[in-house]
Amino acid sequence: MTDLSLIKADQLTKPATVLIKKISEAIGGIFKPYQIVRVAKAEAEADRIHEDSQIQITEIHRRAMHRFLEEEAKKQMNIENITQKALPLLKEESAPQNVEDDWITNFFDKSRIVSDADMQQLWAKVLAGESNTPGTFSRRTVNLLSDLDKRDAELFNALCCFGWTCGVLIPLVFDSEIELYNRHGINFETLSHLESLGLIQLETIGGFQTKGKWKKLATSYYGRPVELTFPSEEQNTLELGKVLLTKAGKELATVSGSKPVEGFFEFVCERWKNQSLIKETDSRSDKTSGV
Repeated sequence: MTDLSLIKADQLTKPATVLIKKISEAIGGIFKPYQIVRVAKAEAEADRIHEDSQIQITEIHRRAMHRFLEEEAKKQMNIENITQKALPLLKEESAPQNVEDDWITNFFDKSRIVSDADMQQLWAKVLAGESNTPGTFSRRTVNLLSDLDKRDAELFNALCCFGWTCGVLIPLVFDSEIELYNRHGINFETLSHLESLGLIQLETIGGFQTKGKWKKLATSYYGRPVELTFPSEEQNTLELGKVLLTKAGKELATVSGSKPVEGFFEFVCERWKNQSLIKETDSRSDKTSGV
């Protein structure tokens, strides 16, 4: 771990410097271990109690104080690791000064117990994303993230790999029993679990649809565009499968780190071709990078 206290201000970008100052003001400073201050206050309080009531500080009190110090040191390390991972993700035009203090306080109150490196990276993406565009991640989404363990995050990532952009990001899961989904851990049981976490809405019977008067609709899968052409000039319907992301799911999907599933682009295009929504040539679009 790189100790943030050893980083010189002139080695940081302006947004990084502003973010560190913002965090320091919100949670009491990350350059100096704030737990030391808390321990000092606790020790002072113990001394006062001892003086007032002549209660002897026993060995168990000393062990409790040592445990408290060790726990706070771990939390401090987690705070600094997450901050360190977030700094390279800041954009030049980011505005961390506009992030609410209450959001910062709540963020680190929830994330300071996260010690897994991969989960810290996910939290760092949220911190950087909020700094780049304040208001991107709600406090409710941060609170939901704190309830996810690593397996939950990996499962959600797997679902996001099936996400198509149809105006908004939608995981196109047409049938949870299809082997292509199952091969990547997506089935009825795992989808039900993601729904219980508040990340998705699940409709297993009729599925979801969107209706509109558009004659053509632009969609894409990780930068591979497909234009849908509908038969009617009036009301048209597009099947969206059995899964929709919740508001928190949409926000976290932007930092999930998902990647395209091999063969899924062709799978969806073939389905739309059978519904006469795309031409044969549209499903052969050259693959490009990006989400």
